[in-house]
Amino acid sequence: MQPKPHVVVVGAGISGLTAAYRLGRAGAEVTVLEAAPRVGGKLHASPVAGVPVDAGAESVLARRPEALDLIDELGLSERVEHPAPLPASIYSRGRLRAFPKGQVMGVPGDLSALARSRVLSPPGVLRAGLDRVLPRTAMEGDPSVAGYIGARMGREVVERLVEPMLGGVYAGRADRLSLDSTLPQLAPQAREERSLMHAVGRAGEAQRARSRPGAPAFATLRGGVATLARALADSGAARVETSATVRRLERTPSGGWSLGVGAAAPDAPSSPPREITADAVVLACPAPAAAKLLRPLAPAAATELAAIEYASMVVVTFAYPRSAFTRRPPGSGFLVSARERLTIKAATFSSLKWPWLAEELQAAGRDPQTALVRCSIGRAGEEAKLQRDDGDLAAAAAADLAAVCGITGDPAEQRVTRWGGGLPQYDTGHGARVERIRAEVAGLGGLAVCGAAYDGVGIPACIAGATRAAEDIRASAAGAAGGRAHTPTSDDQTRSHP
Repeated sequence: MQPKPHVVVVGAGISGLTAAYRLGRAGAEVTVLEAAPRVGGKLHASPVAGVPVDAGAESVLARRPEALDLIDELGLSERVEHPAPLPASIYSRGRLRAFPKGQVMGVPGDLSALARSRVLSPPGVLRAGLDRVLPRTAMEGDPSVAGYIGARMGREVVERLVEPMLGGVYAGRADRLSLDSTLPQLAPQAREERSLMHAVGRAGEAQRARSRPGAPAFATLRGGVATLARALADSGAARVETSATVRRLERTPSGGWSLGVGAAAPDAPSSPPREITADAVVLACPAPAAAKLLRPLAPAAATELAAIEYASMVVVTFAYPRSAFTRRPPGSGFLVSARERLTIKAATFSSLKWPWLAEELQAAGRDPQTALVRCSIGRAGEEAKLQRDDGDLAAAAAADLAAVCGITGDPAEQRVTRWGGGLPQYDTGHGARVERIRAEVAGLGGLAVCGAAYDGVGIPACIAGATRAAEDIRASAAGAAGGRAHTPTSDDQTRSHP
């Protein structure tokens, strides 16, 4: 009987856990090594007002099938929740305004709707309308979002509509972000159409064709989307170790891999440094960590990975009594135009957007009218803004909510969550960079990479990338295991260094 191949997955975020689950279900023996003391990466929930509230990602894009399909596989379908049908707004030109209809990721496709929204100034609307008569804009290589959209529609469209959208997803800057990598649903049509507005119309039609009629765009899980990571870790498909930092990756004489594992920090309590051998390895860790491990093996790929920058951000979550609102909350939440002088870049009225939270509040013996509000702070290049202590950041976020929504008084509870280096930046040329990384890594055999640094920061995109990595590695891992006289067991896969 052919022994099971042993695969080590480095990283227990959604990508690493998905890759481990796929490989384990396919018959491999899988070990997941996570440097942090918990699994989940950017998927994490903790109690606010007695109920679990996501501190990182709070939903999955339901128009992509990968996340909901995985939820079905894990038997979590009964926990799927969809948002209430409430509008979202944008804070622009000193007040909250409805998003113009017919836009794709903030890029307007209907000039009349754009004018009615009053998100832009009248000159800004006129400038956007020039897109319909301007000659074609050359798109050589991979242009920046601001470069191309600004040339077609003007800077005000970029700053008041597009950048707030991309700031929420990537915490990035439109003058650096890649059009192809951050707006993949629009870039192909933009290359074919002279008018960007026409391209938006085509992209919207394609998006609607891929979606089920009336289907919500987003979904989460009761208990928080973070429960998806916990379910993967508890599935039994892999053995998961936390507080286990991989510090070295080397080839073994037999063609397998050796990983040097130590504590998360020099003073952290842990077992002595040890070595783990494997037939194959999946690197599902952030780009800087992957670069360090790959430097001796794939120097060009390591250089490319090290060049991927990351943005930091902070999520401040409040619990307010209903009496704190002097007027009705503005729908599910709002984004903030890059031209406004606010600390926060977005706010979500979580207990209104997700009705299950109000039900959980009542079940916990709390007032179901308690308002749970999440505020996001920080874009690429704003690290100095995040150096303030937690109390100062929470006070600044509360002051912005008071100015925009009329919230009065102090919150009953608050939670500040810092995501240092949390979001990879898809700068221009990102797609070509990822191709170069994967090409060199594939040449090593028995090694694959996946995670938010490659094909998308959303949960479905990470699941898709992890599934691809698992599929790429299965054949080589099985072949390597079959070619060795001895496959390490769970007892001899680790040993202490002398």
